[in-house]
Amino acid sequence: MRSRIDAVAFPTEIGDFSDEVRLVFLELGRAFSLESLAGECSPAIDVYETDDRLEIRVDLPGVDPAAVRVLAKGDSVLIAGEKAARRTRGESSFHLVERGYGRFARVVRLSHACDTSKARLTLGSGELRLSIPKIAERRGRAIPASISSTANG
Repeated sequence: MRSRIDAVAFPTEIGDFSDEVRLVFLELGRAFSLESLAGECSPAIDVYETDDRLEIRVDLPGVDPAAVRVLAKGDSVLIAGEKAARRTRGESSFHLVERGYGRFARVVRLSHACDTSKARLTLGSGELRLSIPKIAERRGRAIPASISSTANG
């Protein structure tokens, strides 16, 4: 049975990526304060594992691919960007707004050794898909050896 993934996204972990988050938000042309590094919206995220990969899915409907950055550092992956607010036409106004807009930054801690240099990233149908191959476990491998006995005499 596959072990449960302990990959959780916490806004407080964004401090580990604070310089990178600042650069991403500056690239996107938005000002920020230290208190708002976590972003203004928090897209839903799923993390699961297959036999050979770690899969991360993020709901990003309406987000321009140029407004998303994914960075790996140590055992963590940062997904940051901006979802532009929907513009109204002419004299119309909103009566209800439930969907989040603005900057976002999510951190996922990788519970298994992964090769982030070989990650595949796609954005389509409103979903960001990040697939990261796992690195084979190097510890605990049996060492094949023939053992001969010697007689003490």
